[in-house]
Amino acid sequence: MHRGRTGGFGRALLVVVTGRRALDEVVVDALAPQVLAPVIGEERVAVIETAAHAARAALHGRRIFNVNSTASGGGVAEMLQTLVAYGRGAGLDVRWLVIQGDPAFFAITKRIHNRLYGTAGDGGPLDSEERVVYERTLREHEDALRALVKPGDVVLVHDPQPAGLIPALSAAGAVVIWRCHVGIDVHNEWSEGAWRFLRAYVDAAHACVFTRRMFAPSWMADERVHVIAPSIDPFSTKNRELSPDEVHTILSHAGIIAGTPTTTVTFSRRDGSTGTITRHADVLQTGPPPPPELPLVVQVSRWDHMKDMVGVMEGFVRHVDGTAGAHLMLVGPSVTGVTDDPEGAAVLDECIQRRHLLPHEARARVHLACLPMHDPDENATIVNALQRHATVVVQKSLAEGFGLTVVEAMWKARPVVASRVGGIADQIADGEHGLLIDDPLDLAAFGGAVRSILESPTLAARLGAAARERARNEFLGDRHLEKWGELFVRCVADA
Repeated sequence: MHRGRTGGFGRALLVVVTGRRALDEVVVDALAPQVLAPVIGEERVAVIETAAHAARAALHGRRIFNVNSTASGGGVAEMLQTLVAYGRGAGLDVRWLVIQGDPAFFAITKRIHNRLYGTAGDGGPLDSEERVVYERTLREHEDALRALVKPGDVVLVHDPQPAGLIPALSAAGAVVIWRCHVGIDVHNEWSEGAWRFLRAYVDAAHACVFTRRMFAPSWMADERVHVIAPSIDPFSTKNRELSPDEVHTILSHAGIIAGTPTTTVTFSRRDGSTGTITRHADVLQTGPPPPPELPLVVQVSRWDHMKDMVGVMEGFVRHVDGTAGAHLMLVGPSVTGVTDDPEGAAVLDECIQRRHLLPHEARARVHLACLPMHDPDENATIVNALQRHATVVVQKSLAEGFGLTVVEAMWKARPVVASRVGGIADQIADGEHGLLIDDPLDLAAFGGAVRSILESPTLAARLGAAARERARNEFLGDRHLEKWGELFVRCVADA
């Protein structure tokens, strides 16, 4: 086994096993949960300390491994940064491993992902040939995992990509928990097909964790199903406080809003060091960037069909365009920076083609931005500034496991318009913490909700203030860690 490492927060430790596929270990610095005290209060800090003490006692001598398929680009990777950091800060030996795969493997896992959301995806099969490719790729990681994971260790396997590793990990004596971050409330033929493909693997897990109980398949026994809502870290680079001047400087330097770019823009990294924004967003627009004084409607997400970026564009142009002079900014990662999503380039191209067909006047108010992914903290800083600058943050998903960008916007006291799908329905009470659209395909309802906020600063302020308090009470890291600690204790005792 050969190991090499690079510096910086969230750095990768490459584990190479000769003749087999490599694993990347993402090394995250520890962060004590007590730093949350100014935000959550001493009473909640005491609760998390009690949970951490119980987990340390139950897990004495055991490691906790997280296994997923990407270190950046997407909500799972962002949540793992937080969980691993606070878990290590609570005195647990928490680690994070990333599997590799080729385009054929990720095409299959994206197909599974889309079907768990109840759609056909690319329309391809999930038959014996796909199972051979899927299992062969994961089998190539087994030697590396056996060298790292010992009997009694706890392994959290995230989403469909590495699910095929569960039987081998269980057979090796690990306590395996499968965490599924996606799903739909009402299953259909597509989701059932995906579950038939996955069942042989996830049946070997000691427990399965979902964002909502209804995401679990009907054949999964209740005692194996656990519900844990994800969370954000208020002190991460993406969520830390920024002054209005910092927001303007960051966004003008990145080319996202109009302004005089400065030669040097610095930001604070999660580990306390100072970084410099050296890259610019790749923005497709007609004419100059939107003026900072005009309202900006923003959706930040992967270039994914389930996020319905084209639908956001259509709804804005048909039912919002011209209101208060607002502009629309659709924002996603550079499509080369997300290794486990083969559809990103196609979805971005679809948005580009649809925008090209817009009348010139409308096209001038619709902007597509791809953010650089080389430096995760640089990317997070730009997203942070964008969300804070936005007049309205939207998330018009067709399906959603949990709206991480929704909670990020809520924490920043931004009014949110989102679809009432999946976990978003648990995050926002309509009219109280934001506005929900019952049917994500109802463009008139979507546009009307956005327009109502643009036309009423009082409504925007009320929704934003309530949203921040909701995020503080329900969706910060201490709530998440407390639930995971309880589950670890239970699973180890049962095993």
